[in-house]
Amino acid sequence: MSFRAGCFTYPVLLIGLTGGIGAGKSVVADRLAVLGAVLVDADVVARDVVEPGTEGLRAVATAFGPEVLRADGALDRPALAARVFGDPEARRVLELIIHPLVRTRTAELIAAARPDAVVVNDVPLLVETGLAPAYHLVLVVDADERLRVGRLVRDRGMTPAEAHARIRAQAHHDARAAAADVLLVNDGTKPELLARVDALWRDRIVPYEANLRHGRVVQPDPEAEPVAYDPTWPAQYDRLAARIRHALGDSAGRVDHVGSTAIPGRPAPDVIDIQLGVRRTEATEALAPALRAAGFVGGESRVDAGGPKWLFGGADPARAVRVHVREEGSAGWRRALLLRDWLRGDPAAVDVAAGDVEDGPRVAAAVEQAERWAAATGWRP
Repeated sequence: MSFRAGCFTYPVLLIGLTGGIGAGKSVVADRLAVLGAVLVDADVVARDVVEPGTEGLRAVATAFGPEVLRADGALDRPALAARVFGDPEARRVLELIIHPLVRTRTAELIAAARPDAVVVNDVPLLVETGLAPAYHLVLVVDADERLRVGRLVRDRGMTPAEAHARIRAQAHHDARAAAADVLLVNDGTKPELLARVDALWRDRIVPYEANLRHGRVVQPDPEAEPVAYDPTWPAQYDRLAARIRHALGDSAGRVDHVGSTAIPGRPAPDVIDIQLGVRRTEATEALAPALRAAGFVGGESRVDAGGPKWLFGGADPARAVRVHVREEGSAGWRRALLLRDWLRGDPAAVDVAAGDVEDGPRVAAAVEQAERWAAATGWRP
């Protein structure tokens, strides 16, 4: 279900939850449901779409034969698992049957949520299947492998060798961490984990939902002092840019990390500036609904020193972000890239905001220096 803010219909806040086996994902999912989230469990949905009498079960039986059915007509899961285990082609056939049905049913459950809902989609293979950009926020539950093995042995009766094999068959820790907007490390006690989930719900998720529902931009503090360079800024940009590309699909133009946080090693205000190139700025009105649905709200038409642009902002209270939509090849589009690349490439370059290129003597002087550098180096956008 979606709802209106101004003249635009916003979606519910959609959170992707994942984590390796034995990390504690189910504990987090249960707590979020207690706090008020609508929980959509991918494993439960995958079972539901092959219940007796469903299209899914009929398709599976047609593809794999009556031997994957029990005497009562229900799916014989061990028999099906034996058929697809170690057979990539059989597994692909099964996925082609199940995955579209799961996506359709998941969409129906999300659409049925109340207007102010927070929907948590619990997806064990979220990272492996490349689904992260489809969510407003991705939560990853992780834990040290030794602890995970111990939990699997204690709680699920696995041998240590079986536990290690299950863990290593899933996405690596680094891949999950790269996809995570929030990494919940479950190396302590259960009460400690629950306290972190409660704080996340209170301080980030609830205000994020309200901001998205009302189309409220989280404004950067104009008086904030620059902070030390954060080496996670590029990865944060990557996740945000992936959401933009996912939301816009074939309509997405060039997406770039610009602004002060795009300059490695330099202190900067803690704001991720993103430049989205479009063929014509007038086309932004057609793209705006998809950007807003992805969590980049607002959408204000402006004219700065480089010409016209549209400015969108983030709704996530924990991450200030600005999306500058400019016509590719325009003076403003080129200037943002020039200032960024000059600041990256010339150690003697003075510090100046490289994304929001408003006019002023300091910016004008920096642009003159950058143009000389571009001429000397043969720089092109």
